[in-house]
Amino acid sequence: MGGRLIIVSAPSGSGKSTIVQYLMKEHPEFKLAFSISATSRPPRGEEKHGVEYFFLSPEEFRQRIQNNEFLEYEEVYPDRFYGTLKEQVEKQLEAGQNVVFDVDVKGGCNIKRYYGDRALSLFIQPPSIEELRRRLEGRNTDSAEQIQIRLSKAAYEMSFAPQFDRILVNDDLETAKQEAVRILREFLAS
Repeated sequence: MGGRLIIVSAPSGSGKSTIVQYLMKEHPEFKLAFSISATSRPPRGEEKHGVEYFFLSPEEFRQRIQNNEFLEYEEVYPDRFYGTLKEQVEKQLEAGQNVVFDVDVKGGCNIKRYYGDRALSLFIQPPSIEELRRRLEGRNTDSAEQIQIRLSKAAYEMSFAPQFDRILVNDDLETAKQEAVRILREFLAS
């Protein structure tokens, strides 16, 4: 039958990466594997083509966009693209992997539209913008200006939540992890 797709989107600071890493590490029975994205940025450090990313030139990326080879993509900065190649996802699904997408809300909606019921779209939401502000400030990684930009973006992203199959409010991380396990178990058994 092949694998299924789990799309996870959330505003920055919602706990998305922590929850996804927990599911992948602590629940091998789910057979989860990250989708490997393509990017037009150069490799950093020890990154290898086909492992962390597929590294393409901006010209190659544009050609693949024209050939309709992406499920979703975004030009984050001029000539700096990120996207998900259809062919790569199909290979992973055929290998029986359940493919996890850690993507922005627009990308998540596009992948869900393409795969329909074969995909579960999960939106992880902070309990409130105020709590999100507290978490972002607690990280001590961003300036006050950066935090304000992230909060504005979060409000926009949260407007997409109703388009997702499930909304998981992360007001307590351990509870959210267990709820994510329950949601995935239910989806993968259906």
